[in-house]
Amino acid sequence: MDEKQEEMVQNAAQEGESQADAANDPLEEAHRELEEWKDRYLRAHADFENTKKRLDKDKSTAISFANENFARDILSVVDSFEQALASISSADESNSSEVLEKMKEGVFLTYEQLKKVLEKNAICEIGCEGEFDPNLHQAIMQIESDRHESGQIVQTHQKGYKIKERVLRPSMVSTCK
Repeated sequence: MDEKQEEMVQNAAQEGESQADAANDPLEEAHRELEEWKDRYLRAHADFENTKKRLDKDKSTAISFANENFARDILSVVDSFEQALASISSADESNSSEVLEKMKEGVFLTYEQLKKVLEKNAICEIGCEGEFDPNLHQAIMQIESDRHESGQIVQTHQKGYKIKERVLRPSMVSTCK
């Protein structure tokens, strides 16, 4: 072997030793492991942010269309009212009593239809019998009554409604003094 070849062999051996030393160096190994964990963290964080954005978008879409079923149900009631209004315009002096009777029946049926839609969507009337409850009723006046005890509801002026257990509108009532 000539001198150059010997020198190249020695240099290669020294490089191999320094690489082996670096591979066995705990500090280098810790740096490599740190970089791996940092990469994993950044990827997990990016996945989390993407999931969060997707869930926010899904939530806003769900909120914007939350009343879709209720709106679809109420459209049949609107149709019934439109038919009633059309029948009013067809009335004349010769058939006015007949049209009036049909109107009464139609309005009653439409009211029943509306009550069913409300019930289907968990909207119900607030009862107004017995004792006044400030969580459900709003007293607009007090009156004297021999038939009722003090604090009892005497008369309902406007029905109240609640959806599930939440009050939409309290009942407007008169209470006994």
